[in-house]
Amino acid sequence: MVEVELLGGPLEGRGALEVVATPGGAAARRLPAWARAQLPDLTMDVVQQLPAGVRLCASTTTTSIRLTVQLTHLHQLPKERTTAAFDLVVDGQVVHSAATTTGHLIEVGPAPGAVVFTEGPATTITFDALESGRKAIELWLPQGTAVEVLSLEIDEGASWERPDRGGPRWTHYGSSISHCVAAQSPTRTWPAQVARRLGLDGTNLGFGGQCMLDPFVARTIRDHPAEVISLKVAANLYAADTMALRTFGPALDGFLDTIREGQPTTPMVVISPIGLPVGEDTPGPLRYDPEGMAEPVPRPDDLQLGVLTLGSMRSRIAEVVTRRQAAGDANLHYLDGRQLFDVEDFADLPDRLHPNDAGNARMAERCLEALAGPGGPFAGLG
Repeated sequence: MVEVELLGGPLEGRGALEVVATPGGAAARRLPAWARAQLPDLTMDVVQQLPAGVRLCASTTTTSIRLTVQLTHLHQLPKERTTAAFDLVVDGQVVHSAATTTGHLIEVGPAPGAVVFTEGPATTITFDALESGRKAIELWLPQGTAVEVLSLEIDEGASWERPDRGGPRWTHYGSSISHCVAAQSPTRTWPAQVARRLGLDGTNLGFGGQCMLDPFVARTIRDHPAEVISLKVAANLYAADTMALRTFGPALDGFLDTIREGQPTTPMVVISPIGLPVGEDTPGPLRYDPEGMAEPVPRPDDLQLGVLTLGSMRSRIAEVVTRRQAAGDANLHYLDGRQLFDVEDFADLPDRLHPNDAGNARMAERCLEALAGPGGPFAGLG
């Protein structure tokens, strides 16, 4: 087999805003270098390195692909550890999936601030017995594991070229519910399912625990050309208790103002939080109990004024969007997140907060119905 050049060659990393050289090879980054310089802490840096929605794309005649990677797995205790899955899509169909737990391991918790790092070896993911002839391939990287690509090998004599441009570009911003770390494989996340069904070239800026309306993210979205933009906001602001009702509305307005500076007429939908029984009328922050279940932290009665609940945040988001629509932004849309996942779907929230694979599939179907129908921001894209 022969190696494909990782940087500056025919390999294309879609869904990444930058591919950087590493000591051993290359890695995807979901924020550009200038934005990474403004990251507030290590957690945000780690999360943006997790390649949710990132896939290696090519037009090729190879019948075998060998990908050698150094993985860094994250395990949030006391939750059950998950595997890192790689999905191979050929001519639009998922034909193989390979999962592994080999690599470095970072265990976080259960005590606050407890972090343990265990070094592990590199691993090789192999996809064999592919059909002969030219085909479009997408090798989807695991959405919840940091990936350093050390080498990519194909059949000797096979062609490997950059693919044709993807479909309409979709930028999506959100929290862990959009990052979907717990999905069994990267093509099972609900944003990936929506993108693949509509033939969109998706960029997933879902940052687990870090959807905080950061200005550097707004500028990133502003500067990244797209045919459609979606923003699923507020869940992390609630769960981490980082804003109050007074500051939330202006922060959302400022985020939208920044995006509109560069993309004034791009169809854009703002999605409010999904239905979560744990926080509809109870203020945050949230924490995990010893069984790994999300629960609100009790708050004294004298600290209840102006606090955020999921219900109050939905109302404020709807107010902001309605006002901006009335002011002339005809391409701005609002979607109540409960249309995607509501309290009656609670059985598919194994930790009371994050949908499982069945929940992701349901969210994808409902997103398509709500946004890709007549008059929706995704209408006519698929």
